[in-house]
Amino acid sequence: MKAIWNNQIVAESADTIIIENNHYFPPESINSTYFKDSGTSSSCHWKGTAHYKTLVVEGAVNKDAAWYYPEPSALAKGIAGYYAFWKGVKIED
Repeated sequence: MKAIWNNQIVAESADTIIIENNHYFPPESINSTYFKDSGTSSSCHWKGTAHYKTLVVEGAVNKDAAWYYPEPSALAKGIAGYYAFWKGVKIED
């Protein structure tokens, strides 16, 4: 699977985990060059606290377009550190 934004592959992996129709990409599959800390977080009642990253590709900024759970709840421990995307990031096979 590939996560694509602004015509660039920001993550690519054959081993994503699908939860609630979102592909979660392993941390080693992201191109960290495009990921910047955003300081945003949110809470999921069963996964825990999500932290967000802003994508910056060729000068274009997509605020909080990626999220991950650095310390998920026991129910979601399999996605610790994995990244999912929204806000126009295309997920393709």
